[in-house]
Amino acid sequence: MKNIVLAGFMGTGKTEVGRELARLLDLRLFDIDTEIENAEQMSINDIFKEFGEPRFREIETEMVRKISAKKNVIISTGGGVVLKDENMNALRQNGLLICLNARPETIFGRLQDNSDRPLLRVGNPLEKIRELLDLRRPCYEKAEIMIDTDNKTPLQIAEEIIGQIRNAK
Repeated sequence: MKNIVLAGFMGTGKTEVGRELARLLDLRLFDIDTEIENAEQMSINDIFKEFGEPRFREIETEMVRKISAKKNVIISTGGGVVLKDENMNALRQNGLLICLNARPETIFGRLQDNSDRPLLRVGNPLEKIRELLDLRRPCYEKAEIMIDTDNKTPLQIAEEIIGQIRNAK
């Protein structure tokens, strides 16, 4: 079985859906951001603050390369992992890419009380979400499977993914 790779913008549910998929399929979940925090022994926020986004993206690419080499796992990516072809090629080599989508308003609602999102520390976070989504949309649309997460629970989304995977075989 190929790895199941969850991509999509922040707040689309990748981590929570990944947990449900891992439970339902009895597979191990690797969350790229969590793996980075553990390896670097600092939060994503602190990495951004101390080293900046370019260094974070380098660390992210190193972690993607390492995790994507594993077999029969679920991988939850960070929202910006799609920005580098190198990341996407590594993830696709042994994985099925599934993109989780949500409307900007849904994402904003899910993230408005979360202070752990350095890219959204701006005057108008909803506008920033729209801007980043527009920028990343072409990358997200390269996924083999697209799933809308608006008004769905992580369990419903996980079950929909499993159904799509089974139908694709």
